[in-house]
Amino acid sequence: MSGEKTFKVDGVRLSGSLTDPVGDMPVVVFAHGSGSGRFSPRNRHVARLLQDVGLGTLLFDLLAPDEEGDRRLVFDIPLLSARLCEVTMQLLDGVRTIAYFGASTGAGAALHAAAEPDADITAIVSRGGRPDLAGSRLSAVRAPTLLLVGSLDTTVIDLNRQAAELLECEHELVIVPGATHLFEEPGTLDAVADHARSWFVAHAHNP
Repeated sequence: MSGEKTFKVDGVRLSGSLTDPVGDMPVVVFAHGSGSGRFSPRNRHVARLLQDVGLGTLLFDLLAPDEEGDRRLVFDIPLLSARLCEVTMQLLDGVRTIAYFGASTGAGAALHAAAEPDADITAIVSRGGRPDLAGSRLSAVRAPTLLLVGSLDTTVIDLNRQAAELLECEHELVIVPGATHLFEEPGTLDAVADHARSWFVAHAHNP
């Protein structure tokens, strides 16, 4: 199954790069934020570190190339969530379990999608995310959720703290020392990957 994949969703074709998991480990679906994508070096670096412990990964773009310039779509969380749900359903035809890794607005979409009544997501990790964009649906999320925020990303820290108060599932907020919003400082992205893979592995067989 590993390789380039195309998902037909909502009348558009979304491209992705899939790496199979080892055994019954989940596939971690990356939901990117604005200005990022499946070819982002940061996303691919984290994906490789997740793959090192047997996790599968799917890096794909929630918007088609001709949609990416429309700022309204970038922040259209219900649209992004619906597309993520549809890709998840298509992916479940070939894999057993799925987790979400969301960044920036993609984290809001991931949590919004995971709040669906029939969502069967093993775990969620948010990196510098905007979980607040999931709004009132946060209380319906059942998947264990890890919120990772840079210590220098003060506005997003506050938004994550507010969102954490609305989560009723198992959750944890971790502040990564010395990191700004994009985790570009030396060692900070590796710290994100370490936290993420520990969380995903610990909840790999979450019922």
